Amino acid sequence: MVSKQTQEKYAELALRTGVNLQKNQALMINAPIEGADFTKIVVRKAYEMGAKNVHINWGDDELTLLKYENAPDEVITDTPEWRVKMLESFAEDGAAILNIRSTNPDLLKDIDPSRVAAANKSGAEAMKNFRQYTMNDRIPWSIISIPTGDWSQKIFPGKSREDAIESLWEAIVKIVRVDQENPVAAWEAHNATLKTAREVLNERNYKKLIFKAPGTDLEMELPDGHIWKGGSAETEGGVTFNPNMPTEEVFSLPHKYGVNGTVSSTKPLNYGGSLIDNFSLTFKDGQVVDFKAEQGENTLKHLLDTDEGARRLGEVALVPHESPVSQSGLIFYNTLFDENASCHIALGKAYPTNLEGGSAMNEEQLDKHGVNDSLTHVDFMIGSEELDIDGVKADGTTEAVFRNGTWALNVKGE
Repeated sequence: MVSKQTQEKYAELALRTGVNLQKNQALMINAPIEGADFTKIVVRKAYEMGAKNVHINWGDDELTLLKYENAPDEVITDTPEWRVKMLESFAEDGAAILNIRSTNPDLLKDIDPSRVAAANKSGAEAMKNFRQYTMNDRIPWSIISIPTGDWSQKIFPGKSREDAIESLWEAIVKIVRVDQENPVAAWEAHNATLKTAREVLNERNYKKLIFKAPGTDLEMELPDGHIWKGGSAETEGGVTFNPNMPTEEVFSLPHKYGVNGTVSSTKPLNYGGSLIDNFSLTFKDGQVVDFKAEQGENTLKHLLDTDEGARRLGEVALVPHESPVSQSGLIFYNTLFDENASCHIALGKAYPTNLEGGSAMNEEQLDKHGVNDSLTHVDFMIGSEELDIDGVKADGTTEAVFRNGTWALNVKGE
């Protein structure tokens, strides 16, 4: 097992660089019960840093599966009001939110996809107000992962449970830079690199991006006033935090009515405990009009049927093929990692912060600017070493943005 010292470095990184916990601030952690030992390290360090309260929402894959297998539909689709109010109370208090995600990718593979879709939709509707706090960066939030047994053995199927967990720890520690002497300083340098890349793209101010790869021929308009972000973010109160660890992306939002063509996935998508793989989507005027999948097609259909906005795009993210996650050679079956190995796009809700003044706009104003709204936001991977991307400027000139899966632009500030 990875040393306690290394776990403590990881916990401190999550608190200092992830959510940037402030003195006398509350912290809410969503964590798997299998990760209790690591979570306790995080809690201890949070109190040492001056947290006024640390609350844990425990999750357990086995109990989740038992509920899906046995509970009636009205229970599966019910999100208790007390739980919603609890989450909203922490957000209203300005708490930091740390999510430790480590779910078994195959957890719900034998559960009726319509049952899972109904539960996801109901939960999203109940949490709509709470999500405004995170998607508009009103409070600091971050997502990290730690190894759990079933997830580790999905990635390393030929190894024992213990050896698989050890191998996944080693991969995560390297990818999130915890193997370096000063991970916090390493992340400061990494965030500076991503800042340079997003500044280059913001200066270019493309009107359209064109994606070409095997199975992909997609044109994507970008709204006027779109903003590229990446790496660290900043709350309304000026606190810098890192929403995703790892992160290798710079991202913005497509125009919800301006996407045309076909795009194909390059990695499996773990959605709600079920895998969707080798799938493609065809867009017309921003909406998915056709789709197919070799695995999980029914699950994909339920995702697209969540609401009208689920058939439109809310995010586009550029990730070079040489990212540390990609170079690990692993498929993680976990979007937090796989999306940082590959260029990706997201079905569903866009981040209002990706548009100038977007955080202050209402739903009607956002729609007028081409910003998508939905109960869902699901990233899927489209990048590979064969992907080319062109950027089209306002005057119609076109230039290479990506060639063979990596930057064709100078995004290093050299």
